[in-house]
Amino acid sequence: MTLKLCGFAGSNYHNKVKLQLLEKGVAFEEELVWTGLKDNPALSTRSPLGKVPFLQTEQGVILESSVCCEYVEAAYPDHPLIPKDPFAAAKVRELIVYLDWHMEMVARELYGPAFFGAPPAPEEKVERIRKLLKKGIAGFAGLAKFSPYVAGDTFTLADCVAIVHLPVIANLGKLALQEDVFSGLPTRDYLKAMNERPAVAKVNADRKANTVLLMEKIRGGK
Repeated sequence: MTLKLCGFAGSNYHNKVKLQLLEKGVAFEEELVWTGLKDNPALSTRSPLGKVPFLQTEQGVILESSVCCEYVEAAYPDHPLIPKDPFAAAKVRELIVYLDWHMEMVARELYGPAFFGAPPAPEEKVERIRKLLKKGIAGFAGLAKFSPYVAGDTFTLADCVAIVHLPVIANLGKLALQEDVFSGLPTRDYLKAMNERPAVAKVNADRKANTVLLMEKIRGGK
């Protein structure tokens, strides 16, 4: 059985796993699985919380994007994206935690009004998110190297996460907070350089195409 990445390419968490698989040269298929649909056994029978992405393996399903990434590194050791040195590996995982939890998950609270036509968030919520996001980005700035990759001179799993999260957070900052949240960081130049990688170009093209379908489903209430 070929490894399957299940979810949809408009999701940055789907894309961090997808980019990892592409960069490592792992053979896989994508299965389009939407969230939020009624009577959707493709999702409900495999993901108890109705979340994507997940991996369908010969042995069963693996849930949660970070766990999927750890599985891929262990099951497909060629072209490793986590350093062998324990300290260096910890520093890569540290960056991932900041990107996932202290930045993206904070910004996500405003995705509805910023991207999907939900009613504007109360000003107190916007200011709370602004404060938390700035704190998370300041912490990330103290850890990221951008030399030329976020963890140093080698492309790692932290780059797979940064490449898919940073543009979304930057757009959220412009739309919901009316500011450049990455002012002072070389994120624009970094992303421009990363976009030259064939795997990144494919992920971005697929994301754009799938986002059109996603917005059609949201507008149609399906």
